[in-house]
Amino acid sequence: MSQTKDALLRSYNNRLKDDVKSMLENFEEIIRMAKGENENGQLAKLTQSEQDGYEMQVRAANIVRAGESLLKLLSDIKQFLVLNDFHSVNDAISNSSAIYRNTQLDRDSKLMNLRDELAADLYDLELEYYTGNFTEASKN
Repeated sequence: MSQTKDALLRSYNNRLKDDVKSMLENFEEIIRMAKGENENGQLAKLTQSEQDGYEMQVRAANIVRAGESLLKLLSDIKQFLVLNDFHSVNDAISNSSAIYRNTQLDRDSKLMNLRDELAADLYDLELEYYTGNFTEASKN
């Protein structure tokens, strides 16, 4: 299984290098054509201009294709990580579980303290009600 993972990672690396190289080469050629370095006396200036325009369009399309290929590569790498990185997924689940467990214990503790305080206040209120002026005032 690790051999297939290694082969897949090498494939990703090769795709990355090829696409970046394609983008760079096409961009360099567009810049070279824009400078007019490929002047040759065989073609008329207007014909050469048209040819350069078409070639620039093709090279720009190649750059776009390489960019789309890089985006696809990125998507493939993300999918690879999601499907094959079980250790990280398990760590994330464990961390979330621990956080939720600590939150639950904290909330349980606060609720128990609140219950105890309410019970003590209720006891005091009942004691005051049954032994104090409230019972006499309600009888009048």
